[in-house]
Amino acid sequence: MPSFGVNSRKHRDTCDSELIAILDEAIQHTDFSVIWGHRDKESQDKAFAMGNSQLKWPKSKHNHLPARAFDVIPYPGGFSAPLEEFDKLATHILAAASKLKVPLKWGGHWTRFDDRAHYELMED
Repeated sequence: MPSFGVNSRKHRDTCDSELIAILDEAIQHTDFSVIWGHRDKESQDKAFAMGNSQLKWPKSKHNHLPARAFDVIPYPGGFSAPLEEFDKLATHILAAASKLKVPLKWGGHWTRFDDRAHYELMED
């Protein structure tokens, strides 16, 4: 069974408890790496400058502590994996959210900015 490595656990542990539960459920079904949970100001500003985020500090759900968003990539393959691998991973992440009854939004569904690595809690 897949499990989180040191870096994935580090990022996972910065997330909201509902997101941690989703990640823990999904890792039982497919292998992936958690590459972001919480982002500090420097990390968020860098992500924005590089075009990896549409939001400046402190407007991203990554900027909360605990984080209300996470980014994951398929393992193996990472960002070099075919888009189908991101879509397959999304099936597992979204199924875990549904099973746990946690409303989750996937960046792969966005029309203005395709961010297949990104997931965030829906606000009430």
